[in-house]
Amino acid sequence: MKMLLPLLVILVLSNAVESNGQERGGQCTNSLTLDPRPHSVSILEFGAVGDGKTLNTIAFQNAIFYLKSFADKGGAQLYVPPGKWLTGSFNLTSHLTLFLERGAVILGSQDPSHWEVIEPLPSYGRGIELPGGRYRSLINGYMLRDVVITGDNGTINGQGSVWWDWFTSHSLNYSRPHLVEFLASTNVVVSNLTFLNAPAYNIHPVYCSNVRVQNISVYAPPESPYTVGIVPDSSDSTCIEDCSIAMGHDAIALKSGWDEYGIAYGRPTTNVHIRRVNLQSSSGSSLAFGSEMSGGISNVCVEQVHLYNSFSGIEFRTTKGRGGYIQEIIISDVAMENIHTAFSATGQIGSHPDDHFDPNALPVLDHITLQNVIGTNITIAGSFTGIQESPFTSICLSNISLSTTPPASISWVCSNVSGFSQWVFPEPCPSLESSLLNSSSTCLSRLNSSPTQTAVL
Repeated sequence: MKMLLPLLVILVLSNAVESNGQERGGQCTNSLTLDPRPHSVSILEFGAVGDGKTLNTIAFQNAIFYLKSFADKGGAQLYVPPGKWLTGSFNLTSHLTLFLERGAVILGSQDPSHWEVIEPLPSYGRGIELPGGRYRSLINGYMLRDVVITGDNGTINGQGSVWWDWFTSHSLNYSRPHLVEFLASTNVVVSNLTFLNAPAYNIHPVYCSNVRVQNISVYAPPESPYTVGIVPDSSDSTCIEDCSIAMGHDAIALKSGWDEYGIAYGRPTTNVHIRRVNLQSSSGSSLAFGSEMSGGISNVCVEQVHLYNSFSGIEFRTTKGRGGYIQEIIISDVAMENIHTAFSATGQIGSHPDDHFDPNALPVLDHITLQNVIGTNITIAGSFTGIQESPFTSICLSNISLSTTPPASISWVCSNVSGFSQWVFPEPCPSLESSLLNSSSTCLSRLNSSPTQTAVL
């Protein structure tokens, strides 16, 4: 049976995705050419049963194999109607839209045999949690083009509680899977969905270009260990907007490879635009950079964000042996509430994949702008602890007002860091109040430009 209504719903939003190039205003202002999918089938046509008990992995695999034949005919849509659709890992194909109707729930199997074990990412050299391989994610795309995962607020639920228990009890032999992972893919949209209870990450684009994540809700309980919302990883031209994310660890984390493997792979995360998001993190940071950043992270614009009930608001993480850089970051128009540490940058965090890292591979962190920030119920305004051999430089602070509770005798902690500040309360460290001409003029030139103008996205 042909499902025409869902196809019509997504004509405007999410069918064929082609970027019309970068505009000065940032990735999220880029226009898209969205062409309709001329073909649509329901997962019911392939024998799927939405009772929450029947395993539907083969149905999803067969449906996508069938729809692959339409790739040169304008692409196709796979429609998932209301129901609970239990499945193991499956792969998508190019020129495909996966559409989840309202009331449709894709459930990740809690049997690890339904999740294939695959090789580690080359920019990491091993699984992020354990040496060796890693479990394949629930929904995967490898070297694809023009792929959409969307719906009418359907749900993808990883049922991650068993994975959290195995992780905590050290019972796993491989690193945990994610909910959605795109590898080396181009023109990807994820929108209008709810993501729940991921085993580890929820959305992980790695080695990708032109990724847009819009209007999604992501949740895992506070006690879920090291669960993360969206993780752009060695990817470029990414837009994340109009999302609400509450996680056990980080809400959004930008990464780009681990020590010598990330340095050798050499692909940065760059040209990222994040706006209009609500972020909450129980044990990590609402917005994190690193600590796996060996390929570099640059040209990131973050604006109009709400950070709340988190251990850390905005955190930059790295350590000796990482190499790489975090630079040209502009974060503006931020509202914070109930945050332990509003701003953090540390050069002493993160483990290593093995003993072959180069301790002399020193990361660079510079040209970071934080402006137009209001915070209430903040414990520590800022903690900036750089690396003696590679201090953090050009940290630019402007128009920041943080209400600390209780009023702290020391609101800022600084070492091996330099920068410039204006109109900041509480008053920052002397090293962030530089009167040096180069530092102040560099910061002022950035502060006098709007975020989307300064970040060349």
